[in-house]
Amino acid sequence: MIEVIPVIDLRGGIAVAGKSGERENYRPLETVFSSFPDPVDMALSLRAAGARSIYIADLDAIEGTGSNLDIVGRVNHVLPVTLDAGVKNRETFRFMLQFASRVVAATETLESTEELEYILKTYPPERTVVSVDVKDMKLHSENIDLELEEFMDLLLGYESDVILLDLGAVGTSSGFNRDLLELFRLLIRRVIPGGGVLPREIPELEAMGVGKVLVGRALHEGMVRPG
Repeated sequence: MIEVIPVIDLRGGIAVAGKSGERENYRPLETVFSSFPDPVDMALSLRAAGARSIYIADLDAIEGTGSNLDIVGRVNHVLPVTLDAGVKNRETFRFMLQFASRVVAATETLESTEELEYILKTYPPERTVVSVDVKDMKLHSENIDLELEEFMDLLLGYESDVILLDLGAVGTSSGFNRDLLELFRLLIRRVIPGGGVLPREIPELEAMGVGKVLVGRALHEGMVRPG
């Protein structure tokens, strides 16, 4: 059974929502799982609804303006957190492991493929996740200059889950990026699609061999259940 993983973005201590990665336009998250944007309250409601884990993006940490790591730690006591907090290298990855069950090494913020490979070789796959951040079918990264096919080849030698995050589709309910998924077909058992996934597409993704999917907007609007 495919796992539907709820997505929450944090900024300034509260859960927020936006679309297409336009972080300057994010607003407090409205969700059927809480009457106010408190992430711990949401996590409790999500667990009661069947959620097995939760994905949190700490926008303040990603943007280098602060962090919400104390809140992440509290949520992690409610549901296992997969945390994206702007990991740059092995040092920041190791630090983030104190707060979450799994830590994301995302192409957007990583310093190099060498740092990524060190992380993947050093830490167990159940604690590591790679996020392939994509814009317009190109790898989105400040420091890694690779084609998507080249980056996929790099990941073939490891066992960690791989998030495919289409940044342009985040918060849009536009549907998952089939071209991107096809490109990473060799990793399908480890792939976690994210960005615009629709409830009606979840059975299709499961039939393709996908075991987990990130869902934000559709879940918070009550169109799909977690877990």
